Amino acid sequence: MDTQDSYRDRWIRCTPDGIRIRGYYFPWGGKTVRYADIRAVQRVRMGLMSGQGRIWGTANPTVWASLDPGRTRKTEGLLLDVGKRVRPFITPDDPAAVAAVIRDHSGPEATDGDRVLM
Repeated sequence: MDTQDSYRDRWIRCTPDGIRIRGYYFPWGGKTVRYADIRAVQRVRMGLMSGQGRIWGTANPTVWASLDPGRTRKTEGLLLDVGKRVRPFITPDDPAAVAAVIRDHSGPEATDGDRVLM
């Protein structure tokens, strides 16, 4: 882990300036979301019919799930409101830690939800 990163797993990296999402764009392009652009973050519980089975992409045109082949084994993700029509959906290994980093850098409160995303 870079000494300035406050969180890092295989797909998500929290840098001093924002969240670096590996495998966001097809075929392998990354995306950086600046903390200043994040209006809110929602913690979302996933099930087989609500995001857990989607490795990449979306069936909902307002949400884009970054690549995460391990998503099928995860039960929670984060939906980032960045003020645009399409909201990034990420599934870090430790969603609570990433939500805390976002809150520390930009102020939005993480909310819990049972939202069906995909």
